[in-house]
Amino acid sequence: MKKSRYTESQIMEILKKGESGIPVPDLCREFGMSSASYYKWRAKYGGMDASMIKRLKELEAENQRLKKMYAESKMDAEILKDALSGKY
Repeated sequence: MKKSRYTESQIMEILKKGESGIPVPDLCREFGMSSASYYKWRAKYGGMDASMIKRLKELEAENQRLKKMYAESKMDAEILKDALSGKY
């Protein structure tokens, strides 16, 4: 997964400025980002504070790690099943 150029606090700052009434194109020019990024962040992080965003990112990383562990164990189980069935 690609790492964001912006920290959680920067994302919160940008979203708060957008809520205060600054036009989105001006925000995008000021921070050097696309308007799609702003709207994606607003949909994902709208109504959160910085600590909640940090916790969300931690949970996403843990979820990714657990999915990888599951895939590896599933693959090991398939290999053992094939070996025991005598296909080799």
